[in-house]
Formats: sequence, C-alpha cells, structure tokens
Amino acid sequence: MARPQSEQLPPTLRDDPAPHGSARERIAALGGRVTRTRLVALELLQQSPHPLSHDEIGEALAAAGIAHDRVTLYRALDWLVERGLARRIAGGERAWRFEVMRDATHRHAHFHCDRCGQVVCLEGLEPAPTTGLPSGFHVDRAELVLHGSCAACGRSAAEAQAR
Repeated sequence: MARPQSEQLPPTLRDDPAPHGSARERIAALGGRVTRTRLVALELLQQSPHPLSHDEIGEALAAAGIAHDRVTLYRALDWLVERGLARRIAGGERAWRFEVMRDATHRHAHFHCDRCGQVVCLEGLEPAPTTGLPSGFHVDRAELVLHGSCAACGRSAAEAQAR
C-alpha cells in the first residue's frame, strides 16, 4: 500500500503548521487535484518567511529528492496564483517571486535589495492608498516594491567606502 504523498515528503515539508489548514486541505477545498508539485510548492511557500523564486522552489524540491520538471512547477505555481492561494511579486532580473496568501486581506509591501537580490516582506506597510482615485475606479489589488540596499548590503557598501 502506497503512503499518502505528504508522508513521502521530508519532515521539514511534512510538518508544516499552516495557519489556515494544511496545503492538502487548501488545494482540495478549491476542487483542485492534489498533485505532489502543487502540494510541495504550497507547503514551501507556507513555510517561507519571504517570497521564493521558481528556481528557489525548484532547488528545494531537488534538495528534498523530489523529481520535478520546470514546466510542471510553473503550471503548479500559476494554478496556486489563479486560485488565490499564492501571489506573484515582481523580483529582480524579470523573475517572479511567489508568496502564500494567508487570507484575502493579507496585503503588504515588499523590499527588493538591488545588490543581493533578497526580497523581504514589509508586514504592516500597505501596498498603496485607495483614496484619491477618480470616480468609478475600484482597486482589486495593489503592489508596492521598494528598491534599495538591505541592511547587510548597506553596511558592506559603507565599510568599502570607509576604506
């Protein structure tokens, strides 16, 4: 008898205390097939403190010994975004990053370090004001990505200039 897919995952991926149900439950609740790629991608996003790129998710799958192909992973991530389980964030080098949607009201801005490429969630900072829109306009979603140097890169640059 085959074990359920979540039991075949490494413990770090299997023991996710998801805030709004397990990845399996969230996917099934939307009527989607619970494929291994969707399941693991959503579990990785639920565990991550920051948005992940397609490559970072692929590397985590490979490190866990989970076979996958790039196209299947892209399709799984697109499905998660289309169903509102994840969202895309513009990253550097024209690459998307993905983060889990905790709930329908979970909105925040992001900071992109132009030196090291790190993307950090800025919880509590709203992406955009909704006041001042022309009559008849309605905001469905807003994105705000601030660019600059993270604390580590800023220190490195300051230290280099001091030399």
